[in-house]
Amino acid sequence: MNYREGEPIRDTKAPEGPIEERWEKRKFAARLVNPANKRKLSVIVVGTGLAGGSAAATLGELGYQVTSFCYQDSPRRAHSIAAQGGINAAKNYRGDGDSIYRLFYDTVKGGDFRARESNVYRLAQVSVNIIDQAVAQGVPFAREYGGLLDTRSFGGAQVSRTFYARGQTGQQLLLGAYQALERQIAAGTVTMHARHEMLELIVSDGRARGVVVRDMVTGEIESHLADAVVLATGGYGNVFFLSTNAKGCNTTAIWRAHRKGALFANPCYTQIHPTCIPVSGEYQSKLTLMSESLRNDGRVWVPLRKGDTRPPAAIPDDERDYYLERIYPAFGNLVPRDIASRAAKNVCDEGRGVGPGGLGVYLDFADAITRLGREAVEEKYGNLFEMYERITGEDPYAQPMRIYPAVHYTMGGLWVDYDLQSTVPGLFVVGEANFSDHGANRLGASALMQGLADGYFVLPATIGDYLADARDFGPVNEVSVAEAEIAVRDRIHRLLSVDGDRTADSYHRELGKLMWDYCGMERTEASLTKALERIPELREEFWRNVKVSGTNEELNQALERAGRVADFFDLAELMCLDALHRTESCGGHFRAESQDSDGEALRDDEHFAYVAAWEHTPEGPVLHREDLAYEYVTMSQRSYK
Repeated sequence: MNYREGEPIRDTKAPEGPIEERWEKRKFAARLVNPANKRKLSVIVVGTGLAGGSAAATLGELGYQVTSFCYQDSPRRAHSIAAQGGINAAKNYRGDGDSIYRLFYDTVKGGDFRARESNVYRLAQVSVNIIDQAVAQGVPFAREYGGLLDTRSFGGAQVSRTFYARGQTGQQLLLGAYQALERQIAAGTVTMHARHEMLELIVSDGRARGVVVRDMVTGEIESHLADAVVLATGGYGNVFFLSTNAKGCNTTAIWRAHRKGALFANPCYTQIHPTCIPVSGEYQSKLTLMSESLRNDGRVWVPLRKGDTRPPAAIPDDERDYYLERIYPAFGNLVPRDIASRAAKNVCDEGRGVGPGGLGVYLDFADAITRLGREAVEEKYGNLFEMYERITGEDPYAQPMRIYPAVHYTMGGLWVDYDLQSTVPGLFVVGEANFSDHGANRLGASALMQGLADGYFVLPATIGDYLADARDFGPVNEVSVAEAEIAVRDRIHRLLSVDGDRTADSYHRELGKLMWDYCGMERTEASLTKALERIPELREEFWRNVKVSGTNEELNQALERAGRVADFFDLAELMCLDALHRTESCGGHFRAESQDSDGEALRDDEHFAYVAAWEHTPEGPVLHREDLAYEYVTMSQRSYK
């Protein structure tokens, strides 16, 4: 797959000057919309997870007329509910040296110096407000004996800044956002459409003015118009088929926007989470994540000797390799996810993995139970231990958990400026659907932080600057609406009319294995070249031989899945191209050709200190580079030793 170079791109919205003053400067410079005019303006929000739910609720509370869409039967079923471990915030309740600047530094370093300084510093600033907002909503964060909010450590940090609600933090935060959303629905400022899937973006006179959705129950194709559109549709990790994401998570919304002119940034940056229950068989359709918070008290190890199949209790301590503690003594088991994942892969590749196929490592709580007592461990992690036992049939209080890395989060997404606006005017992108804050690797407990920062605080403060010009937008071009609807209907008709003999799921599984093998934890020029040869062949076979039963005029999950898989094929190709062109290693993108003598990721700052923003054109992808400049953090070889 060939590409060509386009003009460089630059974020023109981020203010200059002292970094700690930039967000306040931008908020003051952004034009306001008076309350009476807000009631005349409309915003579409697609997605009801932490980013989308908080954005719709806040925009509704500000007075805008909001239309919200989700494909689940309820907004509270968004995948944000699955987040377990916690949410970061620089409140320094522990007095252990944390600060806004330290959270900023840890996040830039954790992202392997491939994130924007201005965005990350703003995220750290806003983090302190998120906790206050959530507590005011009644989110039941864990508390210490004296009643103060408790915190714990997470990977990539040497301070305790992660607020949590046992292993249900995402669920509790989502319920808080959901309550705020429902309040605005009752007030009439938000109109909710559940069981509706966005299938196309409507662009009129160069502006995003609406979406085409399919009613997933009746099959009706509907167009909804507004003055601005917000996408909060999550990440694209399910391109790998097996991932920790819910089965419904997909790329269709952002991919449709990409094809309408929104640049797609850093698609190759995918995160492999080190703490997942290993694959158990071909029958699996998804993987289950065990919270990274377990690495606070659990010790990761494998046998010292290759092929040692003794039960873990039969292996004495001096015959165990606590490899994270050995290799990274400063951070130990709390190294960032990309480093912990590659380390687990390395020891398994050496033949020292445990469990079926040797694809697992131990996460052992014996020392923690001895030190703290079972009751204390149960209080902190009880629901996670229960989940593990239900899935595996093994008691983690009596024997170590078995874990192995799996696809989890995607740092890439639609390119946005400091205002969270894409390259399509009027199209704003929040949460995991954008690329903005995590660089090449996301630190644990930062996804919830970014989603709520974008939805509660950033987007509501910046979207008004765009909507202040709404009186000049003019009516939506009817031809643009008709063309978008026709494109959706034609695509559905094409999928239904192939009438082949293979299901979309079977193609998805094959594509996912191809991506894991050739563009997974480790990529090479040879593997990526193979993937770029095979993906077009498999896509062509899909469009020639996929079987989609049923009709459009009904609840048809086979049709839903087929449309999503078709978009995954196109995305997978761009991911491999992005990974092939970036010959350095950084964060979650590990090119085997670019590593130091210790096997760590070796960046090439001279040639690759930029955001790769891809444009879709009929002639093929066009690469636009956004150079990354660091004024407050010195780019250095990342070390956690």
